[in-house]
Order: sequence, then structure tokens, then C-alpha cells
Amino acid sequence: MEKVVLKATKRDVTGKQVKALRRAGQLPAVIYGRHVEAPIIISLNAHSAELTFAKLTSSSLVTVDVEGAEYFALVREKQRDYIKGVLTHIDFLALDLAEKIRTKVRLTFVGVSSAVKDFSATLTHRIEAFEVECLPADLPERIIVDISALKEIGNNIKVGDIPLPENVLVLDDANDIVIIAALAKEEVAEVAEVVPGAEAAPEISVERGKKEEEESAEKKKK
Repeated sequence: MEKVVLKATKRDVTGKQVKALRRAGQLPAVIYGRHVEAPIIISLNAHSAELTFAKLTSSSLVTVDVEGAEYFALVREKQRDYIKGVLTHIDFLALDLAEKIRTKVRLTFVGVSSAVKDFSATLTHRIEAFEVECLPADLPERIIVDISALKEIGNNIKVGDIPLPENVLVLDDANDIVIIAALAKEEVAEVAEVVPGAEAAPEISVERGKKEEEESAEKKKK
């Protein structure tokens, strides 16, 4: 994995004064976690940070260089102004490279499924990310799932079918289905309409039943 370094400086500006920091092209951030004595309040160059984060995934390991001191971290939260389309704050979780971590790694689906191409199947995703355990340096940015194994309707790929990077343990159940090639909804409806013997159930009229009971009782009286 390519080393990603983010240059940062410590900041004293907090609260409402942070708006001025953003106007000056800076992105406020914080580094926290049990591997730092106290949260480290920092700022990054907003433009450079935007370009870097656009290339990263939620499980990308980054090195935050704070005036020469390096902190290995994961991005735990990104706050964004969706009207302006810019980042407004970043939370970094500091890590110890010698200590295993547990986190989510997203799945990336690649390849062409014959079930879709030849049989018009619909691919149903049941799992979008794996929970994994590994050392930070072994943490994959993504886990690749090749859907070319889905050749016919009904085929599926389970957690245990997916090859994993070395030294990465997946905590999800190996028998859980990740993705399945299912019959399209329209075809399911068509099949239901032509099932032999599937006749409509006769309608039952409560009023008719009550009337028949009354007529029967009247005959007995006579």
C-alpha cells in the first residue's frame, strides 16, 4: 500500500473562530485515541486534503505529519458542507502499528456475470463490507469480489468463497451470502401467473352464508 502523508500544523483556534480558519483555506481536524495522551488539535491545507481524501477509502491508513511528528491513523469521520461541496472537519483515530485493529473494509465488485448477461438475472447484494482484524500495515483499502462466478440464476458467493489478503482475518460468518443472482421481479410475476393448477380461490360471501342459514332454519320450523 502506498504511504499517504498529510501535512498538518497545530492550531489554537477553536469554536466559532474556526470559520475564519476555513476562509483562509485551512481544514480543521483532530487526532484522538488511546495512543495519544490527549486529542491533538490540528489544521490541514484544505485543497490538498480534498485531493488526497478523494483517492482514499474508509480503511485507508494515513500518516499525519504534525510539524515533524508522525501519527499513523484511520479517518474516523469526515464532516462536509454539502451545499458548498467541501470538507469542514476531519477526525483521525491514532493507531499503534504493532497492535491489531478491527474495522470495516468495503467490498468492490468486479467482472461480468453470465447470469446477468445470458439470463437477465438481478444481482442482490447482501453484504457491502467485511469486518476484519489485522495489523494496520496489513489493512486492505478494499476487498475484491469477482462476480464472474455467478453463471446461472441461483448462484451465489459466500463470505468463505472470497480470497483475502495475507494476514487479514474476516470476522463475518463464512456461510453468509455476499451476493446472489436472482430471478428478475418481472419474471417472478410471470412465472406465478402460469403455474399449473394455481386457480383463483372461490370468493366467500358472508351475507350469502347467513341467508342460507336463515332459509334452512325457516324450513325446519315448517
